[in-house]
Amino acid sequence: MLRVVVQLAALGVTALILYVLWFNLTNNMRAAGLPTDFGALDQPLGVDIPGSSIRPGAPVWRGILVGIKNTLALVVVGIPVLTVLGVVIGIGRLSTNWLVAKVCTLYVEIIRNLPPLLLIYFMFNAVFLQLPPLQESITAGGWLVINNRFVAVTAFTHREQYMMFWWVVAAAVVVGIIVAIVRTRRWHATGEPHHRVLWFLGIVIGVAIVAWLLLDRPIGLSRPVLEGRVVTGGFMGFSAYFAVLIALAMYTASHVAEITRGSILAVPKGQTEAANSLALTTFQRLRYVTLPQAMRIAVPPIISQYLNFTKNTSLATAVGYAELTRITFQAIGNGRPAPQLVFVLAMAYLAFSLFISLVVNILNRRLQYVT
Repeated sequence: MLRVVVQLAALGVTALILYVLWFNLTNNMRAAGLPTDFGALDQPLGVDIPGSSIRPGAPVWRGILVGIKNTLALVVVGIPVLTVLGVVIGIGRLSTNWLVAKVCTLYVEIIRNLPPLLLIYFMFNAVFLQLPPLQESITAGGWLVINNRFVAVTAFTHREQYMMFWWVVAAAVVVGIIVAIVRTRRWHATGEPHHRVLWFLGIVIGVAIVAWLLLDRPIGLSRPVLEGRVVTGGFMGFSAYFAVLIALAMYTASHVAEITRGSILAVPKGQTEAANSLALTTFQRLRYVTLPQAMRIAVPPIISQYLNFTKNTSLATAVGYAELTRITFQAIGNGRPAPQLVFVLAMAYLAFSLFISLVVNILNRRLQYVT
């Protein structure tokens, strides 16, 4: 009973503090002649957003949506890249090859101890801005266009039937998963090699090729073509985007590498000795014995690194990339009320963090031992 009373009292004190803060904020805003509602989201943004259709007369909320999309472009691409890079480097630090181990150690010890903002500045100013100017763009066989303003690469293009094609491929993926599960159960029951990956890839690739031919090639490739100062076709990203993506992925991967290394070392030594006694190769030992157990240890701290990567994308404002933070503060600089826009900014990053935590925690629960 006493515990309940203490918790209710703490909740009441917290609510009182929040009320006082809100009361002071709204009173001060009214005294300064500032609106206390969110009507500012419908006011003009006041700036152009490069790479989008947003012009100064567009409402603030449209600009914020573009900022969310640009931030997601960093997060969705960056998290898989930093994960693969971090795991490979973490394994490399434990390699018996002296050169590989030392190179991976040098990478971690240097990159991990540098500020991410410094890495972003270096990648943007010392790498991308030193590329040839627009008039002297590098075109590698027509597959990509590189200059100091942007990078354009070959991308997929589609026709009218492309949705049907993707539905067929999705159905093939479901069938492939079912077949892989059946093969796995057969392997457990009889010991017969499952080859589940080969079965899965064979079904998906085979169905995709047949559907692509029957639907008159609904998916194709679009190569970037530089016409004057404009690129047509392909996928184009500004230099600032790639600079931030590479810099933050390298920085966060150095932390993931240390988490991976520590998790592998935390696996009982007897597990490795047992794998060696079964004459498993190094790859088989990592694939079937060490890494599955290490990942149970590594996933919780790796979640924190994913969240750090997401929040560090706000540093992209330093090199002019139009992500969420930059667009929000541009709107504030054009006279829009700061409290409401900062609140929207905070809620957006909170939503990013909660969603990433939810997804990775679901994975974490799937990896835990069932007792």
